[in-house]
Amino acid sequence: MFTKSFLKKIAEKEGVPLSYIEQKIKEGKIIIPLNKKKNIKNITAIGEGLKIKINTNIGTSTENTDIKDEITKLNTAVKFGSNTVMDLSTGGDLRKIRKAIIKNSSVPVGTVPIYEVAKEVERRRGSFDRIKKDDILEIIEAQAQEGVDFFTIHAGILKEALNILENRKRIGGIVSRGGAIIARWMYVNNKENPLYENFDAIVDIVRKYRVTISLGDALRPGAIADSTDKLQLLELFTLSKLVKKCRRKGVQVMVEGPGHIKLDEIGMNVILQKKICGGIPFYILGPLPTDIASGYDHITSAIGSTIAAMHGADFLCVVTPAEHLRHPSIKDIQEGVIASKIAAHSVDVLRFEDEWKRDLLLSKYRSQRRWEEVFKLTLDKDKAKNYRKSEKTSLNDICTMCGKFCSLKIIDSCNLLK
Repeated sequence: MFTKSFLKKIAEKEGVPLSYIEQKIKEGKIIIPLNKKKNIKNITAIGEGLKIKINTNIGTSTENTDIKDEITKLNTAVKFGSNTVMDLSTGGDLRKIRKAIIKNSSVPVGTVPIYEVAKEVERRRGSFDRIKKDDILEIIEAQAQEGVDFFTIHAGILKEALNILENRKRIGGIVSRGGAIIARWMYVNNKENPLYENFDAIVDIVRKYRVTISLGDALRPGAIADSTDKLQLLELFTLSKLVKKCRRKGVQVMVEGPGHIKLDEIGMNVILQKKICGGIPFYILGPLPTDIASGYDHITSAIGSTIAAMHGADFLCVVTPAEHLRHPSIKDIQEGVIASKIAAHSVDVLRFEDEWKRDLLLSKYRSQRRWEEVFKLTLDKDKAKNYRKSEKTSLNDICTMCGKFCSLKIIDSCNLLK
């Protein structure tokens, strides 16, 4: 699948032996989302024993179709440390937008093909209720040819789930956009999920282009009241079967999950996914351990994803302050990426020496009030620098919080640390 020289570069980047990368890829526990038709500057590996990676969702909506804004969001996400991006566009010329994002991205790009399928069928036939097998396969192949590196495929939601949902109402319903499209299609047509029924054909297409499959969690809880319910678990067990199909055909795969989850259930969710899916990478959407933080869900997500990463989650999805409220702005993207980077680093600092040394060095500089060196090591250098310079002090080496009563200067004057 990948050459030894290519994997050697990955191993050096991750600080692990080449033999480790080779073995874990063979086991499906490490993936490298990279379409065989392209080369990109910032290749990333995701999985067991590696640093936690993060993904940022960008893309137009039906209400906001400006491509330039999305390219700026792409650049902002990469600048602040996003390892991948996903183009979730639903408004405007989707192919044109996707090609622009792929062209301008130095990191792997993912999509959710069912969005374009739904929009295209709606244009051709008036309603996405009229989606057919060929519509799905045609667009998946076209996107793969364009260079998409990974697809979210919502193949785990089955008709059985609709029966359960009808009889056992959920507080949050179905919050996955792709999941809702498929659920609606199944309900109207009284047929099984076409992504599930044609999964073998989808796998055959992606294998030709070395596209990674991300098995979408269409039934992730959208409220903590629905946390770890029957629908979520039913889908997870279905996804575990689809994982085996991917593995048998040599297709890289990861599993998404789980949404709004109570704090004390986050660790258990990760452990369960790892156990029944054979240790393949887990791509965390959130999780959000409370529902009341509108406008601050980047913080809620950072709390949940830190716990998830501690228990073995490999890949974090950026949640912005705009979550549930609006199409995210460039500033929202920046704040969301930094929150996710804090979560990832909080776990990586316990596992990797270079991450630990960064904190150690910054702490030394801070104790010496060497501000310029501190700024260089912070996640958001400009914000730290602006905060520091926003208030003038009588002494250059103190801040305005403690002023002349700076604890560090007081201890310095006693020579206790020399």
